[in-house]
Amino acid sequence: MARTPLAVLTRAGFIGYGLVHLLFAWLILQVAFGQPADEGDQSGALRTLAEQPLGGFLVVAVAVGLLAMAVWQILEAAGGHRADRGTERTLERVGSACRAAVYLYFAWTGLKVYQEADSSSADKQQELTTELMSSAGGRWVVALAGLGLAALGAGLVWYGMVKRFEKHLLIHQMGPTARKVSRRLGVVGYVAKGCAYGIAGILFAVAAFTYDPEKARGLDATLHTLREQTYGTVLLVAMAVGIAAYAGFCLVQAKYREVDAPDVTSPIRAGASA
Repeated sequence: MARTPLAVLTRAGFIGYGLVHLLFAWLILQVAFGQPADEGDQSGALRTLAEQPLGGFLVVAVAVGLLAMAVWQILEAAGGHRADRGTERTLERVGSACRAAVYLYFAWTGLKVYQEADSSSADKQQELTTELMSSAGGRWVVALAGLGLAALGAGLVWYGMVKRFEKHLLIHQMGPTARKVSRRLGVVGYVAKGCAYGIAGILFAVAAFTYDPEKARGLDATLHTLREQTYGTVLLVAMAVGIAAYAGFCLVQAKYREVDAPDVTSPIRAGASA
């Protein structure tokens, strides 16, 4: 198991990422039962964390860990996944690039929360969407962004259902119980995240076609839209359980995820491994 500084920070980053999702699950429960809550997404979870004792330190620590995770995935996108071949390697590297963007976004959000930025990410999304929808071309951009987010959600559901995540775990180091638990947490967690992002993407597309920027608030709008449905509370509780499962899977990754960064500075080695 790698013990480089980047690997250590990355594993710590998974713990922080899990904590953020656990707080996100708590916010979902608050929305489900009609309790006053912060913004219902990961940025709201970071603000909730910042309000706790030593919260500022914890938010910065999470941001640093997420930044390390982003660097690791950038290296993977640039020269990793050498055990794969052809299209499979290309898809894995594209996936790493997408994960790097997500980790960078949340690291940046964490630093903004630490600096006590007033505006929420949902408000910013709504403001940007309102501006874009002032023109026909902008509405198409919002619609395409929504469809892309919905596709990402579908991809996450597929990723969990086929247990694709196991490919990146050190399965041989797990006992039977650990493997069973990690599999269940991964399946439930990825399916829940995929459903959340998928619904958010659909709402973005609907916002574009109906010119309703209120629906373009990302995950926050998703939670409140579900809350208004007949079985909204049940759906949100199920989603909270799923996101909590993903938080648990993050802890599994902190110990068992392969985090060896490739040496992208050596073209000879890269060529030999191609």
